[in-house]
Amino acid sequence: MADESTPQSTEGNAYEFSVSELSMALKRTVEDNFGYVRVRGELGRVSRPASGHLYLDLKDDKSVLNGVVWKGVASRLKVKPEQGLEVVCTGKLTTFPGQSRYQIVIESMELAGVGALMALLEQRKKALAAEGLFDPAKKKPLPFLPETIGVVTSPSGAVIRDILHRLRDRFPRHVLVWPVRVQGEQSSDEVTAAIKGFNNLKPGGAVPRPDLLIVARGGGSLEDLWSFNEEAVVRAAAASEIPLISAVGHETDTTLIDFASDQRAPTPTAAAEMAVPVRADLIARILDNTRRLVRAETRKVTELGTRLEGLARGLPKADDLFALPGQRLDHASQRLGLGLSAAAAAKRARFERVAGRLSAQSLSVGLSNGRRRTQDLAARAERAEKRHLGDLAGRLGQAGRLLDSLSYQGVLARGFALVRDEEGKPVRGSAGITQGAALELEFAGSDKLPVVAAESAATEPSSAAPKAKRTVSKKKPTASGGQGQLF
Repeated sequence: MADESTPQSTEGNAYEFSVSELSMALKRTVEDNFGYVRVRGELGRVSRPASGHLYLDLKDDKSVLNGVVWKGVASRLKVKPEQGLEVVCTGKLTTFPGQSRYQIVIESMELAGVGALMALLEQRKKALAAEGLFDPAKKKPLPFLPETIGVVTSPSGAVIRDILHRLRDRFPRHVLVWPVRVQGEQSSDEVTAAIKGFNNLKPGGAVPRPDLLIVARGGGSLEDLWSFNEEAVVRAAAASEIPLISAVGHETDTTLIDFASDQRAPTPTAAAEMAVPVRADLIARILDNTRRLVRAETRKVTELGTRLEGLARGLPKADDLFALPGQRLDHASQRLGLGLSAAAAAKRARFERVAGRLSAQSLSVGLSNGRRRTQDLAARAERAEKRHLGDLAGRLGQAGRLLDSLSYQGVLARGFALVRDEEGKPVRGSAGITQGAALELEFAGSDKLPVVAAESAATEPSSAAPKAKRTVSKKKPTASGGQGQLF
């Protein structure tokens, strides 16, 4: 049986292919002959759609080759594809029938050489410097003696041990370590997250916020240190609100984070020395300053004492100072006594002159006017008291009339009677009254009559309307002290 993909021939004519058949035949041919290739070129267009795949162009001075990196492979690439980077890609060629073009499906990517990295590094450095990320005016001063130091490095390397050892020798401080990978694909993301994480800590929280950051790594090749040249790491270091020391590589190694940090250290050990002073030196300096301060104070006190003694010798004696004021005080005391006597005599003479002008008639007129005013005040008080008593009597009469109108005695005066039970409580209906119950009738004028409830009163429903008047029969009390019956 012939293969369906084999073109069918017609006698005397060439083979006829459908478009799909020809495209698939070309696809198989390309994939069979170029199943594994290595291609070197410069990255041109790099596209990252939301699907997670990467689409790029590999080019040289004459040709362009389309490339695709599937999502699963893109996350494992050792090199972050960027335009202008020279790389070597490994993969297989295939075709894309939908657009009649061929492309390489990239499975791995590596840098073409150190020259390409240096060119990319210089290009990135110029771009970031143009944005002002390396501006010296933005550098923050390092704290003199930080309470807490945050270190971003690998927890398993010798770097963290060197830093801790140097801090312990110079001035022990509280150290927080944020573990990261210092090379590889995920290194730049982890370093960026560590710098931002330290800055996001709240002062006074459960985890203390560092006063100083150290980003450290040991030496290595340009490819090993490339994570600290990534744009995300550089921007995080420049935006850090906490002063940051970069200590990446050895003294000859230079990365872009060195330009963005507030201080560059040639080695991680040197970063620890920049972070804290030497405690012994501080103690010696304080003791020396203390001795100098004591000597200066002693010398100052001595100089002031000598000066004071010299000034005291130039002052007059106390007796000489107070002699003249004492004499003036004695004269003033004598004059004061004479002045008081003269003033009293003058006041007495004036009083006697005024008293001589007063006559007996004026005294009597004054007494008469006083009595008249007293009588007028008494009369006014009496009238006010009578008016007040009249007001109180009127209010009392009004209250009495109101009491009479509301009292049940007024109702009894109009011919009604009040019925009370054995406990003296008013009876409001016949319901609940048993035969032979003792009742009491109260008439106007506090006239009271004891009665006994009859049988008809106990059995007749209280809700039925009376058909005839009930009569009250008065019976004389029996010999046994009984009382009359009601109803």
